[in-house]
Amino acid sequence: MKNRAWLGVLVFVVVILFFVNAAEAKQGKDKIVIGQAVSLSGPLAVSNAVVSAPYYDLWVKDVNAEGGIYVKEYGKKLPVELLMYDDKSDRGTMTRLLEKLILEDKVDFILPPWGTGNLYAAALIANKYKYILIGGAGGAEKLKNLRLPYFFQSLNFSESQVPILPDIFNELGVKRVAMISHEDLHGVEYSTMAAPELARREIEVVMKKTYPMGVKDLSLLLKKAKSANVDAFVGFSYPDECMLITGQAIQLGINFKVFALSVGPAFTFYRNAFGAKTVEGVIGGGAWNPKSSPGARKFAEHFKEVTGKEMGNYWGSIYFYSAMQHFKQAVEKAGTLDQAKIRAVMATEKFDTALGPFWYDERQISVNHPGEWGQWQNGVFEVIDPGAKRTAAPIAKPAWPKK
Repeated sequence: MKNRAWLGVLVFVVVILFFVNAAEAKQGKDKIVIGQAVSLSGPLAVSNAVVSAPYYDLWVKDVNAEGGIYVKEYGKKLPVELLMYDDKSDRGTMTRLLEKLILEDKVDFILPPWGTGNLYAAALIANKYKYILIGGAGGAEKLKNLRLPYFFQSLNFSESQVPILPDIFNELGVKRVAMISHEDLHGVEYSTMAAPELARREIEVVMKKTYPMGVKDLSLLLKKAKSANVDAFVGFSYPDECMLITGQAIQLGINFKVFALSVGPAFTFYRNAFGAKTVEGVIGGGAWNPKSSPGARKFAEHFKEVTGKEMGNYWGSIYFYSAMQHFKQAVEKAGTLDQAKIRAVMATEKFDTALGPFWYDERQISVNHPGEWGQWQNGVFEVIDPGAKRTAAPIAKPAWPKK
């Protein structure tokens, strides 16, 4: 009997110590660590530095300025800290570093890499380990079809963007198109979807060519497009490629009635590099501007107030920031850092953000887009989608100014 009594006391003490240690561990939690394996060097580094990083940094600054994210489970606000590794623009390196963040560093959450192909690879890893991954700069039809429960697509991509482009082309009287695309998943999916969409609107694709990542010269493809006597030139390309394409078209004096590039023109560095007069009429993926909504105006003003710089991204910035605002509110509603519980809130709840109401559909793809395509007009990146979100009607592109 004495042995049983002592055993009961021992079990009671062990249980008490377990709960005391657990409570102390929770009280000892002093920050939320968010990991990211992303391109800090290599071909994608410039795009990441300009297109994505400033808006995640802004969100972190804003959260920490408020004392952090309140987590009921810990009874306090926890500041956010970023732990970043350089994937050197290499997919294999990115996947290894992402697994290191999850398995060795045991970060609380993760941020996305840069680019559609990298995002696809990261989403599979995140789902494997049941880590929430909010898509940033990239989007893939393949991810939509996989229905990964821990992946959320925040940015508009080919599904919503491509069907709008032929409507804009019809409005501008386009009949013949030359199309080029890079060999990353972004270019593959956009060009594959665009060809039949254009054909359905009786727009002929007379040239369809691909080029490798890291290309340094696209003048031959521009010349072929010009000799094909097309109305419109379309490039499904990343920012550095868009700079190359535009620069060579100007240098060669190659003009098209419509000049559209997917990921590049929506950034103010593109306008500033060539000049507002030069890029007049260039179409790019996106799109939004401060006229899109009161929230959009407030976001642009807030960015300038915090950074001292003009808003530089009328493509994904407002999506990335809003998705993180939605995430923060989901954590606070869940009251925990448990991935599964937060995922359930994110998948079902609508929260107010810079984009206005932000939510995901049943496929976990964001719904409220301010625009799919924009165009530089008088120094402003105007939304040219048909319908209520349009901020200006599309125009034919003037010839490049002669120097």
